[in-house]
Parts: sequence; C-alpha cells; structure tokens
Amino acid sequence: MAELEDKYEDNVVGRFYVDEQCIDCDLCRETAPANFSRNDDGGYSFVYKQPETPEEEELCREALEGCPVEAIGDDGERE
Repeated sequence: MAELEDKYEDNVVGRFYVDEQCIDCDLCRETAPANFSRNDDGGYSFVYKQPETPEEEELCREALEGCPVEAIGDDGERE
C-alpha cells in the first residue's frame, strides 16, 4: 500500500500520487498517460496531472488497482 509520507516530490498536489515503492514497470503510464509520467533520472513514475474528468479518474483508479507493488496512492492532499 502506498504511503503518503513516502511519495515522490515530483507528484503534483492532489489525491493520487506515486511513492518510493515504484519499480518503473510502466503500467500506470500505459493505463493513464494523461496523468502519469516518468522521471528518467530516477527511474520511477509520478502523477504530473491530477484527473480532471471522470474518464481520467477511472483510468487512474485502474492504474492504482493494477500496480504490482501498490506504489500508487489515493489519499493525497485535496486541492
């Protein structure tokens, strides 16, 4: 389960985030490319844009549920 205190600083403020458990598997970036990006230097994903539509939110939730190491959280800061 993702831990808010371990989230990467690259994540934008909001409910979804990626923490230090990320293994750079690319699943979230493939599932929700409008919301997840890659830090090339660190080799991990992060949320660069919080979902703005129901469709984006559904894809972010799908990425969260599919993450093999549970590195995506949905308990981040509310805007």
